[in-house]
Amino acid sequence: MSVVTKLADNPIAHLTEADIEAIGKELDAIRKEVMDTRGAADAGYIRKVIKTQRYLELGSRAVLLFSLFPPAWVVGTFGLSIAKILENMEIGHNIMHGQWDWMRDPKIHSTTWEWDNASPSEQWKHSHNELHHKYTNVIGKDNDLGYGIMRVDEDQRWHPLYLGQPLWSFINACFFEFGIAAYDLQLGRNLATKERRQDPEFKAETKKTLRKIGRQFAKDYLIHPLLSGPSFLTTVAANFTANVVRNLWTNSVILCGHFPEGIQTFSRRSIVGETKGEWYLRQMLGSGNISGGKLIHLMSGNLSHQIEHHIYPDMPSNRYAEVAPRVRNLMERYGLTYVTGSMPKQLASAWGKIFRLSLPNDFVGFINKTPTPIAHREPARAA
Repeated sequence: MSVVTKLADNPIAHLTEADIEAIGKELDAIRKEVMDTRGAADAGYIRKVIKTQRYLELGSRAVLLFSLFPPAWVVGTFGLSIAKILENMEIGHNIMHGQWDWMRDPKIHSTTWEWDNASPSEQWKHSHNELHHKYTNVIGKDNDLGYGIMRVDEDQRWHPLYLGQPLWSFINACFFEFGIAAYDLQLGRNLATKERRQDPEFKAETKKTLRKIGRQFAKDYLIHPLLSGPSFLTTVAANFTANVVRNLWTNSVILCGHFPEGIQTFSRRSIVGETKGEWYLRQMLGSGNISGGKLIHLMSGNLSHQIEHHIYPDMPSNRYAEVAPRVRNLMERYGLTYVTGSMPKQLASAWGKIFRLSLPNDFVGFINKTPTPIAHREPARAA
């Protein structure tokens, strides 16, 4: 067993290797059952969401032609914000995960979709699908965990620069699409040395990102405002506001799924020799859900079912609600905590951790929560 959380009270210490293998087999069976029953209803769902999003965006941009009038500005900006959230969360994110590739529709395929975001889809798919989902919550490997700018665990060495963590976390949230683009380029690592800055691949990827950002700026801050004629400036303001709203919402959903209290982080050493069952365990312990109704699930891109998404990243998002009770039942039967809560609760918990970890562990008035290292069993050897 190689999964090791960094708590003295190890939440998986009671599990045997046979338990972990059984958990993996049960999760595999759930996946097979759902994937074997994909069909017309699922295809109809995503096509309906895309159609709704496009009509909402077109209608909102039409209203913004008259955005000199405050009521039109409010209605158009609100509608455009919702359209951008839908496109990023329930549509773009999930299409690029390959959730709808089985439909064999070139218009709704992970290899052809380009989303309304600063980051080129190919770069995002590499950093998100190939790195984040492989190394979920592994400190130093999963850059989604703090995006390289936050202290995310008590074991990380504290530095005075972390005092500003709440401020730059908020700034990052407001301009989240550009933070994601920088993260996809691994700017912190690639700008660190002259050799990396001059690397041809890095320079080529940077040019792609800059071109994508240029297209995004032209669309939102030049073409559509020009079409508005005398409403040019108010349309610019509306598009900027809609982008910030989308960025804040996306960042909030991601924080709720990865950062509240009760969600575990892992060391690099803990994943050496990791089996598939242990990978499943890490996804379940390293993720958290948002409780709520159909609207919150839709607007979050069904990342309100973050645990299920991390277990089954390529499962159609509309099926997460179906499997969530079974996953929860499985975790509870094996004594594992299924972290979930309302969005206000999860968001407050995540921001509470951001503020707490901006301070030294032994700061006056704070409990020193530095975990005691736990013994770990060596990885199971293949027979």
